[in-house]
Formats: sequence, C-alpha cells, structure tokens
Amino acid sequence: MTKLKKLWKIRLSGTGGQGLISASIILAEALIMDGENVVQSQSYGAEARGGASKGEVIVSNGVERILYPKIDEANVLLCLSREALSKYLGSLSPEGILIVDSTNIPEEPETEATVYHVPITRIARTEAGAEIAANIVALGVIAAITKIVPKVRLVDAIAKNLPKRFLAANKKALDAGFRIGKETLKKTQT
Repeated sequence: MTKLKKLWKIRLSGTGGQGLISASIILAEALIMDGENVVQSQSYGAEARGGASKGEVIVSNGVERILYPKIDEANVLLCLSREALSKYLGSLSPEGILIVDSTNIPEEPETEATVYHVPITRIARTEAGAEIAANIVALGVIAAITKIVPKVRLVDAIAKNLPKRFLAANKKALDAGFRIGKETLKKTQT
C-alpha cells in the first residue's frame, strides 16, 4: 500500500447523467479500502441531467486532518464537459492537475496547472463499447496520472458499488482508462 504524502482534493465534474457522482463514490470507496481517511460529497440537485454536476473526494494520509467536507481549492480537477470546465477551473490550484476530456473539450484551457488532454469519452465509446462508461475510464486515467490509488482497489470498489452484470464491461473501461492515462503521463514526461 502506497501511503499518501499530502491532502488531496479531487473534483470530478461534467454534465449531469455522466456518472460522476458514482465515480466519486467508487474512488472514495477504493481509497478507504487502501487505508486512507476520506470524505466524499456531491452536487446534483438542480444540476442533474444536462447541467454541470460534480462529485468531490478529499483524502488524507492522517497527518493532515480533513477539516471541511467541501473543496475550496482542488488539486485535481477532472472535466468531462465545457460547462464544467468553465464553472470549476477557477477553483483549481495553480499547482494542481487538470484532466480534460479532449473528446468534448478539444481546445487547450488557459491555466497554470498541469493539463492532461485525454479522449475519455472516445475511449469509452470505442474501447469499452459505451459512452456511459466514460466515468470509469476517467477513474482509470486519474489513478494512472496521480498514482493516488492502486487499480486493484478501484476494481474492488466497482464490484462493490455497481451491478455485477456490468463488472466485465467496467473492468474493461477501467483498464482502457488506466492504459491511456499511463501513455498520456509518459508523453508529457518526455
């Protein structure tokens, strides 16, 4: 088990209906299984089905305490839609990580943060067989880029939180996301 060295504030954002609330719950569950201290919250009320939505995960190694269950300044921001990028980019730390779905946001966002352009929705459609799997592809990308949680913990959390009949498809989506995340990270480091 790799122990964290800092407090992570992760915001998963996109359009209501993309499964980002489920993804944040799965991520939180995986981190708990890995022995971390975690708080998960979400916003979906009036924003559901079409508007910007978000799931948030704050994780601590226990050295830094989680004092507030909401994110003021994220150090990891995932954006699957333009609207989410517009709404949440201002709350990303300049030293943070921005993961943008290049399928839906082809242009390079202006930010001081480190930006990773990844075709998450396209990968979900072509490699996982369904656009609805973009949330699980995104989890694989996040795990590969941040190294915050082992992929095996995400598999366990997916099995615990999603219908068993979709486990094989979700594992395929997670594997595709993890692979493309590793490739993207490698390209930016060379």
